[in-house]
Amino acid sequence: MTSKGNPHPFVYWAQNTSHVLLRVDLKDVQEPDVQVNENHIKFVATGVGARGTQLYEFELELGANIVPVSSQYRVTARQIDISLKKQNDGWWPKLTGSSLKPTWLKIDFDKWRSEDDDEAGLDISSSKLDELDSENVVADHMSFNLENLRKTYLFVYNLWQFVGFTYIFSMLVFKYSTLGYDFIPVAYQSVHYPLKFCQLMQALEIFHPLFGYTKGSVMEPTVQVGGRSIILFCLIEAESRIQDKPVIFYLILCWSIIELFRYPYYMMRVYDKDFGIITWLRYTVWIPLYPLGFLCEGIVILRNIPFFEETGKFSVGLPNKWNFSFHFPTLMRMYLLFFFLPAMYTMMSYMSKQRQKKLQVRGDSIPSSKIKVN
Repeated sequence: MTSKGNPHPFVYWAQNTSHVLLRVDLKDVQEPDVQVNENHIKFVATGVGARGTQLYEFELELGANIVPVSSQYRVTARQIDISLKKQNDGWWPKLTGSSLKPTWLKIDFDKWRSEDDDEAGLDISSSKLDELDSENVVADHMSFNLENLRKTYLFVYNLWQFVGFTYIFSMLVFKYSTLGYDFIPVAYQSVHYPLKFCQLMQALEIFHPLFGYTKGSVMEPTVQVGGRSIILFCLIEAESRIQDKPVIFYLILCWSIIELFRYPYYMMRVYDKDFGIITWLRYTVWIPLYPLGFLCEGIVILRNIPFFEETGKFSVGLPNKWNFSFHFPTLMRMYLLFFFLPAMYTMMSYMSKQRQKKLQVRGDSIPSSKIKVN
């Protein structure tokens, strides 16, 4: 039995002889509502899941009875762990009493494998697998393989981007230390190919949440990637006279340093690893670099206005067969006057909230709580 209306989180289950163990894949949950009786569990909570931050819920009719007063749950920053005490010790052939398994319910293969040899843990031997519903095992195993493929892809993508921006940063620093200020006018030409390639690759980050590869909103990567792409391709690459200005060197340097700490953090998060120093750097380095980056982008826009006035590039004048006109320099002026500061404030506020969320008592969890008994 499942509720209709709110989306379901992904739920992974495992068991030992005395308990059923559920792992609810929701992040940043504060106060979940978990209710059980002898053969039923209901879960409601607001958190970050496959569909972003919203209310998630699920209900399950269990395949056998449990002891509600001996069941409990524990909230961490990345998930909710629920432990249901079996009324009678032994192995359940399947979790639910229904013949149809919900698509969001999976077998927790990670836990089966990691506790394979633990006397108090789980047994994944062939005799126990034979007791499980074979179709469910096959389906979940395929899902497990797809999940591994997803994680491998995301790790390789983030690693690739990290290597790319490491090369860009290293080139800028090495050549500047060798040539000094004489290098700044040719800085863009020295790194523009890898920079443009990495920026084009970042378009994939818009599709990751869109197709469920990562959690969170599509809006954030769309704004960040789209804004930076406009600056790079429409304002820098399209106008050679801006490329030798010092602001371009400082802008690329800011972009590169930010990514040097962002992508290692994402690589660790793919496998739910949390290295304190990497997390701290990811959510601290932006504090000086984001304002500097915004300032450099604003200067690029401002310095480009007379160039685009002169060339008319990206502008559409009358008369034409569409009877439509567009003046690109006017759009640039309007952005600087009305949208530049609000955009910077919005991004800084968002990152500040993320920093508070990620760094507050990192790694700690709410103590185990008793589940409400219906």
